[in-house]
Amino acid sequence: MAFHRAIEDLMREVTEKAILPRYRNLQAGEIEDKGGNDPVTVADRESEAILREGLEKIMPGLDFVGEEAAHADPDVMQHLSGDCWIVDPLDGTRNFAHGKPPFGVLLAMASGGEAHTGWIYDCLTGRFCVAHKGKGAFINGEKVTAITTGEDPPVAAISLIFMDEAKREAVKDHICPNYRLTDIPYCAAEQYPRLALGVNDLSIFERTLAWDHAAGVLWLNEAGGKAARPDGSPYRVDGDVHGGLIGAATPALWQDMAEQLASLPD
Repeated sequence: MAFHRAIEDLMREVTEKAILPRYRNLQAGEIEDKGGNDPVTVADRESEAILREGLEKIMPGLDFVGEEAAHADPDVMQHLSGDCWIVDPLDGTRNFAHGKPPFGVLLAMASGGEAHTGWIYDCLTGRFCVAHKGKGAFINGEKVTAITTGEDPPVAAISLIFMDEAKREAVKDHICPNYRLTDIPYCAAEQYPRLALGVNDLSIFERTLAWDHAAGVLWLNEAGGKAARPDGSPYRVDGDVHGGLIGAATPALWQDMAEQLASLPD
């Protein structure tokens, strides 16, 4: 489809022009901390600028919600309730700034607070994930159906970073022992594909910013896995950014994790 090809070409362009030339080549002053150990690099900003210009050519007039634009002006977030692009120009900045993978580019289109199309691009491998609501999930043009690791206990990547102390300790005591824990990639562009490709079975996210999760939630659900709020409600891009999220390779694995979270002691 020409539309998806144009998006892939644009994501490849920002990778080649703004991202890879600075991989393991960042200079002094090209990394900043936005606060709370949240780094941003010159590559993030240049990537977002190129994406904004390119997306305007692909679909003129659509509102643009980019991570860096929203950091500069929080009022940008108001566009998430309407028709908009949602852009993470360099997902996995922490990894990128330390000269290690994974990192990627995330794009989504949303309407009325719901993402209906999403793209995930792995900058180092060229893996291109696409999903459109009701039409399935694809990698490099091939339709994908989510599979589990087949391991017992299931493999889980549980992010504790943004949980309050009480919840963090409860999860560590009552949930973590039921799984084989694996690394957190600090990169949604990597974590969501892992949940469909038999690498991980489950993941818990506490902070759910739209640019991190819009494309991945849609893609995993279209692959036949399940990503939703712990209470079962659908993820909305204009919802609570601290509402929590469970991603799983199957609905059954999702349900089991949701029940465990619901039974945690207060």
